[in-house]
Parts: sequence; C-alpha cells; structure tokens
Amino acid sequence: MQISYSVDALREIVNPVAVRGNAAGGITGIASLKEAQSGDLSFLGNTKYRKEVEVSAASVILLPPDFEGEPSDGQCFLIVDNPSAALAALCARIEQSLWPRPAPGVHRSAVIGDDCEIDPTATIGPLCVLESGARIGRGTHLQAQVYVGREAVIGEDCWLAAGSHLASYCELGDRVRLHGGVVVGSDGFGYEVVEGRHARVPQVGNVIVHHDVEIGANSTLDRARFAQTVIGEGTKIDNLVQVAHNVIVGKHCILCAQVGIAGSTTLFDYVVLGGRVGVTGHVSIAQGVQVGGGGGVTSSLKEAGVYSGNPAMPYHLERRIIVLQRRLPDLFKKVDSLFNELAELKKASA
Repeated sequence: MQISYSVDALREIVNPVAVRGNAAGGITGIASLKEAQSGDLSFLGNTKYRKEVEVSAASVILLPPDFEGEPSDGQCFLIVDNPSAALAALCARIEQSLWPRPAPGVHRSAVIGDDCEIDPTATIGPLCVLESGARIGRGTHLQAQVYVGREAVIGEDCWLAAGSHLASYCELGDRVRLHGGVVVGSDGFGYEVVEGRHARVPQVGNVIVHHDVEIGANSTLDRARFAQTVIGEGTKIDNLVQVAHNVIVGKHCILCAQVGIAGSTTLFDYVVLGGRVGVTGHVSIAQGVQVGGGGGVTSSLKEAGVYSGNPAMPYHLERRIIVLQRRLPDLFKKVDSLFNELAELKKASA
C-alpha cells in the first residue's frame, strides 16, 4: 500500500483547529506512535499513550486540543477535535484511492431475472444473481457473486461485498454495507415436535435493515416466522453475529463479534453487546444498556447501565461476587475449623 500526502493535503482532509511545526516532506505511511518512522503519520487516540508522543519519530501526529507539547524539528502536530475521527477521515480518502468505485453497469456474466429494477448508476459485478422483481437503488455497488432474492429491495449507495446474500422479500435501506458471507433472510430456527419428530415451522416473514447499518463478515440475520426481523438505523454489527427470527434491534446499537440473540427479543436504542454475549429469547434490553464480553442475558434488563457476567448483573455487583468467589476455599477452611472446635467443645462439656 503506497500513499503520499503533503501537510497541506492533510490539513484539507482533517481540518485542524491549530497547526504546530512543519513536516516539509509530508507522509508516505501510517503507524502507531511507538513504531512510526520519519515519513509516517500517527495519532494520539488514547491518553495512556501521551508520553509516547514525546519520543515518536512520526513526521505528522494528530493530537487533541488539550495537548500542550511542541513538535521536534521537521515534525508537525495537527491539533484536531478528535484524533481518531480525523484518522478515519484520512483512511476514508485512502480507501477511495485503493478501491475506486467501478463504472456503473451490469457485468456480462451477471444473471438478471425478469422485472428487475436496476438504477443506471448502480454497479452489478461478475456472477451476481438477481431474482425476478429485485430492485437496486441509485449508486449501489454489488461486488462479485452477490445473490439478491425475489422481490428483494436494496436502497441507495449500498455496498454488498463478494459472496453476500440478500434473501427474497428482504429489504436494505440506504448506505447499508454487507461484508463477505453475510446472509440476510436465512430461515428462522423453528421446529415443533409432532408425533415424536421435529417438524419444520415455515418462516414466512422477512428482514428489514434500515439506513446506515453495517454488517460484518459471516453474520446472519434470520427472517421472521411472521412479520419482520428489524435492524434499526445506524446499528453496527461485527463479524460472526447471529440475529434470530423476529428480533428487533433499535437504532445505533453495537453488536460485537460472536454475539447471539435468540428469537423475539427486543433491543432498544444504543445498546452495546460485547463479544460472545448471548441473549435468550423473548426478553427486552433497555436503551443504553452495555453488556460486557462473554455475558449472558437470561432475563430482561430494564434500566440503562453496565452489566456483566452470566447471568448478566450490574457490573460492580458482579465484580464483588467474583472477589468473594475467590475467597470461598479459605472460607470453607474456616468453617471446617470452627466446626471441629465446636465439636471439641461439645465433647468436653459432655
């Protein structure tokens, strides 16, 4: 990966509130404060690394407004409101140059069903399959081997990575991103025992994904048994996440890797589930709840706050319980000792 930006170009992208020093040569790479060399750009995204700024060899460093140090000779500090967000803006510009949007149109190897509606500004990549009645919005890009089912709808400026799958009758809003291997609209996991056998329960609902949602690689969203499975606007879903049938996820939630949510559960807005959190079915999680990695939600969480453990409980309570658990061996020894002393006292008094 080769990049080259002058300090003036960087100023245009990150819009600093102040500039200290000068790096005449600009930058040709990005690295951490500790590993950066001359010609690299770095940033201070976490205050615990503040001391590394003083010894960093980076030519350009993105720093917050409260940073008071001065750059070395040939070094430039760009003072920005949020260094991490500024770096993201730069990386977005780099991404555009590394993977430019292909020209609109339908690749000759794509298979397009009857009555499909494809906006002239959309791009349909090699070996894509669009079933009859599918609709593709303005500026949307489907990479190679994307499958779009019957009557499925994709909004404007969406990006579907190679191998992603939007099943029949499911809908994506505008600016939705599906990474490789995502399946939206797989069958919900539903069976009833009939005459001693597991009989499949048909899943005849769909999945609705609202605007500005991003879904990581190999995650799956099951279609509803009836009605809809819903992902709210602005929600971000990591890799390897399972969302079951009839789940409702609110706006701007974060679901980290390997989260599993069982059927008919509701997450209100701004819920954060850490990695490997499991949520049982038919419960609700209140707005603003955060559950730490590996937690297990077995009943509804009705108040905003930070939870952890399995079953999930308020964070500080769970930490206290862990401390007490570690003391259990000593506690049992003391109980055994007291029991023996009591037995000796009873024996002596008899």
